[in-house]
Amino acid sequence: MIAAIALFGLIFPFVVQNPQAISDVGLSGPSGDHLLGTTQTGQDVFAQLAYATRGSLLIGVLVGVVAMALAIVFGVIGTYVGGFVDEAFSLFSNVVLVIPGLPLAIIVSSYVPQKGLVVIAFVIVITSWAASARVLRAITLSLRSRDYVAASRVSGEKTWRIVAVEILPNVLPVLASQFLFAVIFAILAEAGLSFLGLGVSGQFTWGSMLYFAQNGLALRLGAWWWFVPPGLMIALLGCALSLMNFAIDEIINPKLRDQTRAGVSRADRKRLARAEAAAGTTEGATA
Repeated sequence: MIAAIALFGLIFPFVVQNPQAISDVGLSGPSGDHLLGTTQTGQDVFAQLAYATRGSLLIGVLVGVVAMALAIVFGVIGTYVGGFVDEAFSLFSNVVLVIPGLPLAIIVSSYVPQKGLVVIAFVIVITSWAASARVLRAITLSLRSRDYVAASRVSGEKTWRIVAVEILPNVLPVLASQFLFAVIFAILAEAGLSFLGLGVSGQFTWGSMLYFAQNGLALRLGAWWWFVPPGLMIALLGCALSLMNFAIDEIINPKLRDQTRAGVSRADRKRLARAEAAAGTTEGATA
């Protein structure tokens, strides 16, 4: 699912027509010429969806990469260095963490005159890295006291090499999980900002499509082809990334993996017991 959505956003913007091209077709449903219909101004919804998919994915990936970079700096490097650096980084992370994310993003976005993809991504990054930094800090505190890390420190290894070779490989599963969470948060946050009219200017995203559909009274006019596709894409990608995140959690959390296996075993035993009971009932009735 994730690969299909990504390929759609990467390939189809080069295939479809100009999403801002206005025609005299007006508001019309799906047809052979317009697979997902048109808007009130005759713009092709399928073309808008292709460009919007690329825009939303760019914001999600950009926010995920930058947020994880900040989380590594504040959560891993600062914690390993320790001392005043760790205390300062931890204090700053806690301050950012307690600030309400969406209200802050709304306030910052409302004061920015030109809101491109990078600007909106920066606004979302401000509120999306601190939680990951706290998670990585807790893991780094445990890894910092391990014997192999102490041996590397005693042998005179440089700080950057210890962090890159000894610590980062051990936090990669958690980092991947936090990256997926940041991507989901970024896409949903951008959709929320765009729906409020504070999103990307001059470019299509899933949120901006919903915003234009709302302004065009698509729901009242019954133009489902205008607002259902972007909403469905948000839901599908969010569910797919969440399922992948849950799978990573089972890999990095042995207790959760054991609980899942135990739950499956109990379910198998119950099904077997019901099947045996049904077979016994059938044999009794036959006798």
